Amino acid sequence: MEQLGGNLVIDVQQLTKRYGPIVAVNDVSFRVEPGQILGFLGPNGAGKTTTMRVLTGYIPPTNGRAIVAGFDVFEQAVEAKRRTGYLPETPPLYPEMTVREYLTFVARINAIGSNQRRPRVDLAMDRTSIGDMANRHCGKLSKGYRQRVGLAQAILHNPDVLILDEPTAGLDPKQIIETRELIKGLAGDHTIILSTHILPEVAQTCERVVIINKGCVVAEDTPINLTNRLKGSETIHLEIDTGGADPTAGLESVPGVTRIASGTDNGGEWSFDVESAEGTDVRRELVHAVVSKGWGLLEMRPVRLSLEEIFLQLTTEEDEQPNERKPSTEGGTEEVEPVEATDA
Repeated sequence: MEQLGGNLVIDVQQLTKRYGPIVAVNDVSFRVEPGQILGFLGPNGAGKTTTMRVLTGYIPPTNGRAIVAGFDVFEQAVEAKRRTGYLPETPPLYPEMTVREYLTFVARINAIGSNQRRPRVDLAMDRTSIGDMANRHCGKLSKGYRQRVGLAQAILHNPDVLILDEPTAGLDPKQIIETRELIKGLAGDHTIILSTHILPEVAQTCERVVIINKGCVVAEDTPINLTNRLKGSETIHLEIDTGGADPTAGLESVPGVTRIASGTDNGGEWSFDVESAEGTDVRRELVHAVVSKGWGLLEMRPVRLSLEEIFLQLTTEEDEQPNERKPSTEGGTEEVEPVEATDA
């Protein structure tokens, strides 16, 4: 069977999903290179889960296509699913099975040979730190352990692609750190899409970010490039010891400096945010100015927008469109899907 997509592991092309008049996903396109971890961000109701479900073959798109591990997710559905591991927001566990029984069952339906099932199950349990729960019924697990069993089933058949929807939901801080390290350790051998509401998780785990809002991609880049692009100027945080003299005028005269954004005096030690035009590096000029005046340079570092600030800047709009989403009971919005979508 012919593989598609060239060197790309995930290639989403003009993906659209409508439910009657409601547009859940609107002309979404993005690509993921081999071994990358892509963070998929957006507010509630933005279209993240719908996109995940299309990529895993759970629901069909209205328009566009998605290629996963070289196979179209609907025209070559079986081959695409063989190469995909999926952890939905609610892990698909059978409460009456023990953890080992459940993972063995998953190994069987993934066509893992009988002589390989136990080693694969043991490895998946070890990597997700659930070995001590092997004989516990899934229905009696805590939420955190259920999440980890869900992650174990996703990696059990060693897929090319992992699609993880809120993988650390319900975990305690220690488990979150362990899961983040596990996900980072899986990169390289697997290509990963990580959908989450937890912004620090993306900053600490992902190499690239796609931000989606109201069904549309509003940004795609590395976190650092997003910061530089959205800020529109370069900012350097500068701390100097002048012995008491006000250095503001001296810094404003430095070539390339456009604005001294703020300045505070702490007994002769001054702190400034110094702005320059986008793409202009004034660090050498600042150092020269400080040294030539006999001041002490205490600190110099770039100032970047946080991922939270980027997220809010891209997804907060004054004019809401209530006809595209229905209100949720928790004050956000929720994606609307027809009942028959579960049969797709």
